[in-house]
Amino acid sequence: MGDALFRGATPLAVRMRPASLDEVAGQGHLLRPGSPLVALADPERATAGAVSVILWGPPGTGKTTLAQAIARTSGRRFVELSAVTAGVKDVREVMQEAMTQRDLYGVSTILFLDEIHRFTKAQQDALLPGVENGWVILIAATTENPSFSVVSPLLSRSLLLTLQPLTDDDLAMLVDRAVSDARGLAGAVTLSDEARAAIVHLASGDARRALTSLEAAAAMSIPDDDETPVITAEHVAQAVDRALLRYDRQGDEHYDVISAFIKSIRGSDADAAMHYLARMIEAGEDPRFIARRLVISAAEDIGLADPQALQIAVAAADAVAFIGMPEGRIPLAEATAYLATTAKSNAAYAAINAAIADVRAGGFGRVPLHLRDAHYAGAKRLGHGKGYIYPHDLDVGVATQQYLPDELVGRRYYEPTARGVERDIGARVEKIRKILGGDA
Repeated sequence: MGDALFRGATPLAVRMRPASLDEVAGQGHLLRPGSPLVALADPERATAGAVSVILWGPPGTGKTTLAQAIARTSGRRFVELSAVTAGVKDVREVMQEAMTQRDLYGVSTILFLDEIHRFTKAQQDALLPGVENGWVILIAATTENPSFSVVSPLLSRSLLLTLQPLTDDDLAMLVDRAVSDARGLAGAVTLSDEARAAIVHLASGDARRALTSLEAAAAMSIPDDDETPVITAEHVAQAVDRALLRYDRQGDEHYDVISAFIKSIRGSDADAAMHYLARMIEAGEDPRFIARRLVISAAEDIGLADPQALQIAVAAADAVAFIGMPEGRIPLAEATAYLATTAKSNAAYAAINAAIADVRAGGFGRVPLHLRDAHYAGAKRLGHGKGYIYPHDLDVGVATQQYLPDELVGRRYYEPTARGVERDIGARVEKIRKILGGDA
Protein backbone atom coordinates (compact mmCIF):
# COMPACT_ATOMS: atom_id res chain seq x y z
CA MET A 1 0.00 0.00 0.00
CA GLY A 2 2.83 2.35 0.83
CA ASP A 3 4.27 1.85 -2.68
CA ALA A 4 1.11 3.38 -4.14
CA LEU A 5 1.61 6.47 -2.01
CA PHE A 6 5.32 6.93 -2.57
CA ARG A 7 6.51 6.29 -6.10
CA GLY A 8 10.17 7.14 -5.98
CA ALA A 9 11.11 10.76 -5.55
CA THR A 10 8.71 12.16 -8.15
CA PRO A 11 6.20 14.53 -6.51
CA LEU A 12 2.50 13.84 -6.99
CA ALA A 13 2.01 17.22 -8.72
CA VAL A 14 4.56 16.22 -11.37
CA ARG A 15 3.13 12.71 -11.87
CA MET A 16 -0.34 14.15 -12.40
CA ARG A 17 0.63 16.60 -15.11
CA PRO A 18 -1.88 16.24 -18.00
CA ALA A 19 -0.74 14.39 -21.11
CA SER A 20 -3.06 16.44 -23.32
CA LEU A 21 -5.10 19.64 -23.27
CA ASP A 22 -8.22 17.56 -22.63
CA GLU A 23 -6.92 16.76 -19.14
CA VAL A 24 -6.14 20.37 -18.23
CA ALA A 25 -8.30 21.73 -15.41
CA GLY A 26 -9.72 25.22 -15.74
CA GLN A 27 -8.62 27.88 -18.27
CA GLY A 28 -11.65 27.17 -20.43
CA HIS A 29 -11.44 30.72 -21.82
CA LEU A 30 -8.08 29.80 -23.41
CA LEU A 31 -8.96 26.31 -24.60
CA ARG A 32 -12.02 26.90 -26.78
CA PRO A 33 -12.00 25.21 -30.22
CA GLY A 34 -9.88 27.22 -32.62
CA SER A 35 -8.10 29.19 -29.89
CA PRO A 36 -4.35 29.86 -30.32
CA LEU A 37 -3.37 27.25 -27.72
CA VAL A 38 -5.61 24.58 -29.23
CA ALA A 39 -4.25 25.38 -32.70
CA LEU A 40 -0.71 25.17 -31.34
CA ALA A 41 -1.42 21.69 -29.96
CA ASP A 42 -2.90 20.43 -33.25
CA PRO A 43 -0.53 17.79 -34.74
CA GLU A 44 -1.83 18.64 -38.23
CA ARG A 45 -0.18 22.04 -37.85
CA ALA A 46 3.09 20.82 -36.37
CA THR A 47 5.07 21.91 -39.40
CA ALA A 48 3.17 25.14 -39.99
CA GLY A 49 4.09 28.51 -38.56
CA ALA A 50 2.62 29.31 -35.15
CA VAL A 51 2.62 32.37 -32.96
CA SER A 52 4.59 32.58 -29.73
CA VAL A 53 2.66 33.15 -26.51
CA ILE A 54 3.26 34.60 -23.08
CA LEU A 55 1.28 32.94 -20.30
CA TRP A 56 0.63 35.27 -17.37
CA GLY A 57 -0.99 34.03 -14.19
CA PRO A 58 -0.57 33.17 -10.51
CA PRO A 59 1.48 30.13 -9.44
CA GLY A 60 -0.19 26.75 -9.84
CA THR A 61 -2.60 27.76 -12.62
CA GLY A 62 -1.07 25.48 -15.24
CA LYS A 63 1.48 27.48 -17.22
CA THR A 64 4.06 24.70 -17.35
CA THR A 65 1.31 22.10 -17.71
CA LEU A 66 -0.12 23.83 -20.78
CA ALA A 67 3.28 24.12 -22.44
CA GLN A 68 4.11 20.44 -21.91
CA ALA A 69 0.65 19.27 -22.99
CA ILE A 70 0.91 21.31 -26.19
CA ALA A 71 4.33 19.84 -26.96
CA ARG A 72 3.16 16.26 -26.34
CA THR A 73 -0.01 16.62 -28.39
CA SER A 74 1.49 18.51 -31.31
CA GLY A 75 4.54 16.29 -31.73
CA ARG A 76 6.83 19.29 -31.65
CA ARG A 77 10.24 19.14 -30.05
CA PHE A 78 10.10 20.56 -26.52
CA VAL A 79 12.92 22.41 -24.79
CA GLU A 80 12.53 23.90 -21.32
CA LEU A 81 14.67 26.65 -19.80
CA SER A 82 14.33 28.43 -16.50
CA ALA A 83 15.18 32.13 -16.36
CA VAL A 84 16.60 31.48 -12.89
CA THR A 85 19.49 29.39 -14.23
CA ALA A 86 19.69 30.03 -17.99
CA GLY A 87 21.71 32.76 -19.68
CA VAL A 88 22.19 34.25 -23.14
CA LYS A 89 24.54 31.41 -24.10
CA ASP A 90 21.85 28.82 -23.30
CA VAL A 91 19.28 30.70 -25.36
CA ARG A 92 21.60 30.90 -28.38
CA GLU A 93 22.39 27.19 -28.17
CA VAL A 94 18.65 26.39 -28.19
CA MET A 95 18.16 28.64 -31.22
CA GLN A 96 21.00 27.01 -33.13
CA GLU A 97 19.74 23.50 -32.41
CA ALA A 98 16.18 24.53 -33.33
CA MET A 99 17.37 25.74 -36.75
CA THR A 100 19.21 22.46 -37.27
CA GLN A 101 16.14 20.39 -36.35
CA ARG A 102 13.95 22.48 -38.65
CA ASP A 103 16.30 22.44 -41.64
CA LEU A 104 17.40 18.78 -41.44
CA TYR A 105 14.32 17.04 -40.06
CA GLY A 106 11.44 19.47 -40.55
CA VAL A 107 10.74 19.46 -36.82
CA SER A 108 9.67 22.69 -35.12
CA THR A 109 10.74 23.47 -31.56
CA ILE A 110 8.75 24.79 -28.64
CA LEU A 111 10.94 26.69 -26.20
CA PHE A 112 9.27 26.92 -22.82
CA LEU A 113 10.87 29.65 -20.73
CA ASP A 114 9.71 29.69 -17.13
CA GLU A 115 9.81 32.91 -15.08
CA ILE A 116 10.72 35.12 -18.03
CA HIS A 117 10.37 38.17 -15.79
CA ARG A 118 13.69 37.17 -14.20
CA PHE A 119 15.49 37.62 -17.52
CA THR A 120 17.30 40.92 -18.00
CA LYS A 121 16.59 43.10 -21.02
CA ALA A 122 19.71 41.78 -22.76
CA GLN A 123 18.66 38.18 -22.12
CA GLN A 124 15.15 38.83 -23.43
CA ASP A 125 16.59 40.59 -26.50
CA ALA A 126 18.49 37.37 -27.28
CA LEU A 127 15.13 35.65 -27.81
CA LEU A 128 13.98 38.11 -30.47
CA PRO A 129 15.73 36.67 -33.57
CA GLY A 130 14.41 33.17 -32.86
CA VAL A 131 10.87 34.38 -32.26
CA GLU A 132 10.81 36.78 -35.19
CA ASN A 133 12.28 34.31 -37.70
CA GLY A 134 10.26 31.36 -36.45
CA TRP A 135 13.24 29.31 -35.34
CA VAL A 136 11.33 28.50 -32.15
CA ILE A 137 7.79 28.86 -30.89
CA LEU A 138 8.25 30.59 -27.56
CA ILE A 139 5.92 29.78 -24.70
CA ALA A 140 7.00 32.04 -21.86
CA ALA A 141 5.52 31.92 -18.36
CA THR A 142 5.42 34.70 -15.80
CA THR A 143 3.66 35.50 -12.55
CA GLU A 144 4.32 39.23 -12.99
CA ASN A 145 2.61 41.75 -15.23
CA PRO A 146 4.34 41.38 -18.64
CA SER A 147 3.74 45.05 -19.40
CA PHE A 148 6.39 45.83 -16.79
CA SER A 149 8.59 42.73 -16.92
CA VAL A 150 8.82 41.79 -20.63
CA VAL A 151 10.51 43.98 -23.25
CA SER A 152 8.17 45.65 -25.74
CA PRO A 153 9.63 44.02 -28.91
CA LEU A 154 9.01 40.57 -27.45
CA LEU A 155 5.51 41.51 -26.29
CA SER A 156 4.61 42.79 -29.75
CA ARG A 157 5.71 39.50 -31.35
CA SER A 158 3.75 37.29 -28.94
CA LEU A 159 0.19 36.71 -27.84
CA LEU A 160 -0.40 37.61 -24.20
CA LEU A 161 -2.74 35.08 -22.57
CA THR A 162 -3.93 35.51 -18.98
CA LEU A 163 -4.52 32.45 -16.81
CA GLN A 164 -7.05 32.56 -13.99
CA PRO A 165 -6.81 30.90 -10.56
CA LEU A 166 -8.52 27.54 -10.58
CA THR A 167 -12.03 27.38 -9.15
CA ASP A 168 -12.90 25.21 -6.16
CA ASP A 169 -14.63 22.77 -8.51
CA ASP A 170 -11.50 22.55 -10.67
CA LEU A 171 -9.34 21.82 -7.64
CA ALA A 172 -11.76 19.24 -6.23
CA MET A 173 -11.75 17.43 -9.58
CA LEU A 174 -7.94 17.43 -9.67
CA VAL A 175 -7.70 16.11 -6.12
CA ASP A 176 -10.20 13.31 -6.79
CA ARG A 177 -8.38 12.39 -9.99
CA ALA A 178 -5.06 12.22 -8.15
CA VAL A 179 -6.55 9.89 -5.54
CA SER A 180 -7.87 7.40 -8.11
CA ASP A 181 -5.51 7.75 -11.11
CA ALA A 182 -2.81 5.13 -11.63
CA ARG A 183 -0.25 7.92 -12.01
CA GLY A 184 -1.26 9.27 -8.62
CA LEU A 185 -2.32 7.45 -5.46
CA ALA A 186 -4.06 4.71 -7.44
CA GLY A 187 -6.91 4.33 -4.96
CA ALA A 188 -4.54 3.43 -2.12
CA VAL A 189 -6.33 5.99 0.07
CA THR A 190 -9.79 7.45 0.34
CA LEU A 191 -10.55 11.10 0.95
CA SER A 192 -13.22 12.39 3.30
CA ASP A 193 -15.42 15.26 2.17
CA GLU A 194 -14.04 17.45 4.95
CA ALA A 195 -10.46 16.73 3.90
CA ARG A 196 -11.23 17.54 0.28
CA ALA A 197 -12.84 20.82 1.30
CA ALA A 198 -9.84 21.69 3.50
CA ILE A 199 -7.34 20.98 0.71
CA VAL A 200 -9.33 23.06 -1.77
CA HIS A 201 -9.64 25.95 0.70
CA LEU A 202 -5.95 25.98 1.58
CA ALA A 203 -4.87 25.73 -2.06
CA SER A 204 -6.47 29.10 -2.88
CA GLY A 205 -6.66 28.42 -6.61
CA ASP A 206 -3.22 26.77 -6.84
CA ALA A 207 -3.30 23.23 -8.30
CA ARG A 208 0.29 22.46 -7.32
CA ARG A 209 -0.39 23.41 -3.73
CA ALA A 210 -3.54 21.26 -3.67
CA LEU A 211 -1.70 18.16 -4.89
CA THR A 212 1.26 18.78 -2.58
CA SER A 213 -1.10 19.08 0.38
CA LEU A 214 -2.89 15.89 -0.67
CA GLU A 215 0.38 13.99 -0.91
CA ALA A 216 1.53 15.18 2.53
CA ALA A 217 -1.83 14.37 4.12
CA ALA A 218 -1.84 10.91 2.52
CA ALA A 219 1.55 10.18 4.07
CA MET A 220 0.16 11.01 7.52
CA SER A 221 -2.92 8.84 7.08
CA ILE A 222 -1.22 5.44 6.81
CA PRO A 223 -2.66 3.17 9.55
CA ASP A 224 -0.84 0.42 11.40
CA ASP A 225 -3.15 -2.30 10.01
CA ASP A 226 -3.90 -3.25 6.41
CA GLU A 227 -7.05 -1.18 6.10
CA THR A 228 -7.31 1.44 3.36
CA PRO A 229 -6.23 4.78 4.85
CA VAL A 230 -8.83 7.54 5.05
CA ILE A 231 -7.51 11.07 4.75
CA THR A 232 -9.32 13.33 7.23
CA ALA A 233 -9.40 17.07 7.72
CA GLU A 234 -7.13 16.57 10.73
CA HIS A 235 -4.52 14.89 8.54
CA VAL A 236 -4.66 17.88 6.20
CA ALA A 237 -4.27 20.34 9.07
CA GLN A 238 -1.31 18.41 10.48
CA ALA A 239 0.38 18.14 7.09
CA VAL A 240 -0.10 21.71 5.95
CA ASP A 241 0.12 23.36 9.39
CA ARG A 242 -1.14 26.70 8.05
CA ALA A 243 -2.40 28.38 4.92
CA LEU A 244 0.44 29.58 2.72
CA LEU A 245 -0.17 33.07 1.39
CA ARG A 246 0.14 33.82 -2.30
CA TYR A 247 2.06 37.06 -2.04
CA ASP A 248 5.00 38.31 -4.11
CA ARG A 249 6.54 41.41 -2.58
CA GLN A 250 7.75 42.49 -6.02
CA GLY A 251 4.67 41.45 -7.98
CA ASP A 252 1.01 42.21 -8.52
CA GLU A 253 -0.16 40.78 -5.21
CA HIS A 254 2.00 43.31 -3.37
CA TYR A 255 0.16 46.17 -5.06
CA ASP A 256 -3.27 44.54 -4.92
CA VAL A 257 -3.17 43.88 -1.18
CA ILE A 258 -1.83 47.30 -0.21
CA SER A 259 -4.46 48.88 -2.47
CA ALA A 260 -7.20 46.88 -0.75
CA PHE A 261 -5.73 47.82 2.65
CA ILE A 262 -5.82 51.57 1.96
CA LYS A 263 -9.25 51.42 0.31
CA SER A 264 -10.63 49.52 3.30
CA ILE A 265 -9.33 52.23 5.64
CA ARG A 266 -10.80 54.91 3.37
CA GLY A 267 -14.09 53.01 3.37
CA SER A 268 -14.08 52.82 7.20
CA ASP A 269 -14.10 48.99 7.24
CA ALA A 270 -11.74 48.22 10.12
CA ASP A 271 -12.27 44.46 9.80
CA ALA A 272 -11.25 44.36 6.14
CA ALA A 273 -8.31 46.67 6.81
CA MET A 274 -7.11 44.38 9.62
CA HIS A 275 -7.43 41.35 7.32
CA TYR A 276 -5.20 42.90 4.66
CA LEU A 277 -2.76 44.10 7.31
CA ALA A 278 -2.51 40.51 8.60
CA ARG A 279 -1.89 39.21 5.07
CA MET A 280 0.97 41.62 4.57
CA ILE A 281 2.51 40.86 7.95
CA GLU A 282 2.26 37.09 7.47
CA ALA A 283 3.76 37.36 3.98
CA GLY A 284 6.78 39.20 5.37
CA GLU A 285 6.01 42.60 3.87
CA ASP A 286 8.39 45.37 4.98
CA PRO A 287 6.63 46.95 8.00
CA ARG A 288 8.18 50.31 7.13
CA PHE A 289 6.33 50.20 3.81
CA ILE A 290 3.04 49.54 5.63
CA ALA A 291 3.76 52.36 8.09
CA ARG A 292 4.50 54.82 5.28
CA ARG A 293 1.19 54.00 3.62
CA LEU A 294 -0.62 54.59 6.92
CA VAL A 295 0.97 58.04 7.17
CA ILE A 296 -0.11 58.83 3.61
CA SER A 297 -3.63 57.57 4.34
CA ALA A 298 -3.89 59.75 7.45
CA ALA A 299 -2.96 62.85 5.47
CA GLU A 300 -4.86 62.05 2.27
CA ASP A 301 -8.08 60.41 3.44
CA ILE A 302 -8.58 61.73 6.98
CA GLY A 303 -6.89 65.09 6.96
CA LEU A 304 -8.38 67.77 9.19
CA ALA A 305 -11.51 65.74 9.92
CA ASP A 306 -9.26 64.29 12.64
CA PRO A 307 -5.86 66.03 12.91
CA GLN A 308 -4.76 63.45 15.48
CA ALA A 309 -4.81 60.69 12.85
CA LEU A 310 -1.56 61.88 11.28
CA GLN A 311 0.12 62.02 14.68
CA ILE A 312 -0.97 58.44 15.42
CA ALA A 313 0.23 57.18 12.03
CA VAL A 314 3.62 58.87 12.43
CA ALA A 315 3.88 57.51 15.98
CA ALA A 316 3.17 53.99 14.66
CA ALA A 317 5.89 54.39 12.04
CA ASP A 318 8.36 55.54 14.71
CA ALA A 319 7.34 52.66 16.99
CA VAL A 320 7.86 50.06 14.27
CA ALA A 321 11.32 51.47 13.51
CA PHE A 322 12.14 51.45 17.25
CA ILE A 323 10.86 48.02 18.34
CA GLY A 324 10.89 46.05 15.07
CA MET A 325 8.83 42.97 14.34
CA PRO A 326 6.93 40.95 15.42
CA GLU A 327 5.91 43.42 18.16
CA GLY A 328 5.65 46.15 15.53
CA ARG A 329 2.42 44.55 14.35
CA ILE A 330 0.71 46.00 17.45
CA PRO A 331 1.21 49.73 16.74
CA LEU A 332 0.46 49.02 13.07
CA ALA A 333 -2.84 47.41 14.10
CA GLU A 334 -3.62 50.29 16.48
CA ALA A 335 -3.05 52.89 13.79
CA THR A 336 -5.03 50.84 11.26
CA ALA A 337 -8.02 50.57 13.59
CA TYR A 338 -7.91 54.28 14.44
CA LEU A 339 -7.63 55.45 10.84
CA ALA A 340 -10.38 53.11 9.65
CA THR A 341 -12.88 54.18 12.29
CA THR A 342 -12.31 57.94 12.49
CA ALA A 343 -13.95 60.70 10.42
CA LYS A 344 -12.69 61.09 6.84
CA SER A 345 -11.93 64.10 4.68
CA ASN A 346 -9.78 64.52 1.59
CA ALA A 347 -10.40 68.29 1.48
CA ALA A 348 -6.75 69.24 2.12
CA TYR A 349 -5.60 66.67 -0.46
CA ALA A 350 -8.08 68.01 -3.01
CA ALA A 351 -7.08 71.60 -2.19
CA ILE A 352 -3.39 71.16 -2.93
CA ASN A 353 -4.16 69.22 -6.12
CA ALA A 354 -6.46 71.98 -7.36
CA ALA A 355 -3.93 74.69 -6.48
CA ILE A 356 -1.12 72.81 -8.26
CA ALA A 357 -3.35 72.34 -11.31
CA ASP A 358 -3.95 76.11 -11.48
CA VAL A 359 -0.25 76.88 -11.12
CA ARG A 360 0.67 74.38 -13.84
CA ALA A 361 -1.96 75.96 -16.10
CA GLY A 362 -0.33 79.37 -15.67
CA GLY A 363 -2.73 80.67 -13.03
CA PHE A 364 -0.27 82.28 -10.64
CA GLY A 365 -0.10 86.05 -11.31
CA ARG A 366 2.00 88.59 -9.43
CA VAL A 367 2.15 88.66 -5.65
CA PRO A 368 0.09 91.72 -4.43
CA LEU A 369 2.34 94.67 -3.54
CA HIS A 370 1.32 94.80 0.12
CA LEU A 371 2.40 91.15 0.60
CA ARG A 372 5.82 91.50 -0.97
CA ASP A 373 9.03 91.44 1.06
CA ALA A 374 9.83 94.90 2.38
CA HIS A 375 12.98 93.97 4.30
CA TYR A 376 15.60 95.08 1.80
CA ALA A 377 16.90 98.46 0.63
CA GLY A 378 14.65 100.15 -1.90
CA ALA A 379 11.68 97.85 -1.25
CA LYS A 380 9.49 100.58 0.21
CA ARG A 381 10.33 102.89 -2.72
CA LEU A 382 8.88 100.19 -4.98
CA GLY A 383 5.72 100.02 -2.86
CA HIS A 384 6.53 96.60 -1.39
CA GLY A 385 4.67 96.05 1.85
CA LYS A 386 2.74 99.31 1.55
CA GLY A 387 -0.75 99.01 3.03
CA TYR A 388 -0.15 95.62 4.67
CA ILE A 389 -2.34 95.12 7.77
CA TYR A 390 -0.75 93.11 10.59
CA PRO A 391 -3.51 90.70 11.74
CA HIS A 392 -2.23 90.48 15.32
CA ASP A 393 -3.00 94.18 15.77
CA LEU A 394 -6.70 93.42 15.35
CA ASP A 395 -8.99 92.00 18.01
CA VAL A 396 -10.46 89.43 15.63
CA GLY A 397 -7.00 88.41 14.32
CA VAL A 398 -8.08 88.54 10.66
CA ALA A 399 -7.66 91.60 8.41
CA THR A 400 -9.77 92.63 5.44
CA GLN A 401 -7.15 92.46 2.71
CA GLN A 402 -6.32 90.57 -0.47
CA TYR A 403 -3.90 87.65 -0.36
CA LEU A 404 -4.38 85.90 -3.72
CA PRO A 405 -2.98 87.41 -6.94
CA ASP A 406 -5.46 89.57 -8.84
CA GLU A 407 -6.05 86.83 -11.40
CA LEU A 408 -7.21 84.38 -8.74
CA VAL A 409 -9.29 86.57 -6.43
CA GLY A 410 -12.31 84.57 -5.27
CA ARG A 411 -10.74 81.20 -6.15
CA ARG A 412 -11.40 78.60 -3.44
CA TYR A 413 -9.26 75.53 -2.98
CA TYR A 414 -9.93 74.30 0.53
CA GLU A 415 -13.55 73.24 1.00
CA PRO A 416 -13.95 71.67 4.46
CA THR A 417 -16.40 68.83 4.87
CA ALA A 418 -19.03 68.59 7.60
CA ARG A 419 -17.31 65.54 9.12
CA GLY A 420 -15.43 65.35 12.40
CA VAL A 421 -13.27 68.29 13.48
CA GLU A 422 -13.57 69.75 9.99
CA ARG A 423 -17.18 70.67 10.73
CA ASP A 424 -15.94 73.34 13.13
CA ILE A 425 -13.10 74.28 10.81
CA GLY A 426 -15.60 74.81 7.99
CA ALA A 427 -17.66 77.24 10.06
CA ARG A 428 -14.53 79.21 10.91
CA VAL A 429 -13.34 79.23 7.29
CA GLU A 430 -16.64 80.80 6.20
CA LYS A 431 -16.31 83.56 8.79
CA ILE A 432 -12.68 84.19 7.78
CA ARG A 433 -13.59 84.41 4.10
CA LYS A 434 -16.28 86.98 4.84
CA ILE A 435 -13.82 89.13 6.79
CA LEU A 436 -11.15 88.82 4.10
CA GLY A 437 -13.65 89.92 1.48
CA GLY A 438 -15.02 92.77 3.59
CA ASP A 439 -18.45 91.17 3.98
CA ALA A 440 -18.30 90.69 7.76
